[in-house]
Amino acid sequence: MRALAAALPDALIAGYRAGVELARPLPVDDLRVVAVGMGGSAIAFDLARGVVEAESRASLSVVRAPVLPRSVDGRTEVFVASYSGDTWESLAAYDAAGRVGARRTVIASGGALLERAERDGVPTLTLPPGLPPRAAVGQMLGGVLGLLDSSFPESLETRIAGVADATRERIREYARARGPAAATAKKIGARLPFVYAEHAFAALVRRWKTQVEENAKRPAAFDEVPELFHNAIVGWDAVSRRDAAKYVAVLLEWSAESPSVRTSFEYLARLLRARGVAVARAALSAEDRLEAVVCGVALGDHVSLFLAEQARVDPYPFDAITRFKSALGNPADAGGS
Repeated sequence: MRALAAALPDALIAGYRAGVELARPLPVDDLRVVAVGMGGSAIAFDLARGVVEAESRASLSVVRAPVLPRSVDGRTEVFVASYSGDTWESLAAYDAAGRVGARRTVIASGGALLERAERDGVPTLTLPPGLPPRAAVGQMLGGVLGLLDSSFPESLETRIAGVADATRERIREYARARGPAAATAKKIGARLPFVYAEHAFAALVRRWKTQVEENAKRPAAFDEVPELFHNAIVGWDAVSRRDAAKYVAVLLEWSAESPSVRTSFEYLARLLRARGVAVARAALSAEDRLEAVVCGVALGDHVSLFLAEQARVDPYPFDAITRFKSALGNPADAGGS
């Protein structure tokens, strides 16, 4: 898993190039993209969304379900992702998109989804096989940005290369036993982590949460600013000293965040410490939003691997997911969506 985490920059570039090569002309107006996936096959869409919606002319919505929004029609671009190619929710969404005549693109390493795409002549971004789905995030994020490259004011090619170089340098730092990732993992210790960031990085804190769950084999939670100040803060304000010792808040702070966000984080940190809750602060030190996202992914991945190392657990397996899928069978075969 450390080797896969270290491969993130090269995977980002490879995915971007494959996406650009596969991309077809996009509508000049009303460019609506609906991206469908589950788990590790969906997180790249979430990560891309912040950049796409802030900087391009496309709107990108992410669906983690087999049912498409009613607004999907023949003018909608639908990206369907399933690393294995056999995720039933993605297969159902692929078929549903076909029924309404949407323009489909498939992202998969194989399986039934790839077979259906080849049968239907649907463009396919083929992922390298044999990975845990969560480890394909670089290839998939780059691929999505490549597919949508022409929707940006200028090509992302040079920017992607720069982000990859910066991330490569950061990974050398994050992998060190005395680096910031190890320090953050030590601060978290055996506590339940709540990972927080401003709303533009909601996908990133989701990624941190799921990496802790899958790599370190333990629960985690996430939330975003300013939303948490309209609900979660009430719970923190009332937490007892005894319960406070069970938790740690991990604050992901972007160097380019607004003064109001910075002030909000300072208030939260003071409140948490006053209640006896441990606080770990992690810096996303990049002015460029995409660089902050990708380096943030790398940092979170390494934090989760240090947590796994502390607990002496193997981060690679995901047996609980496999057992669930076996128990569930194929809902579509039983008349499900």
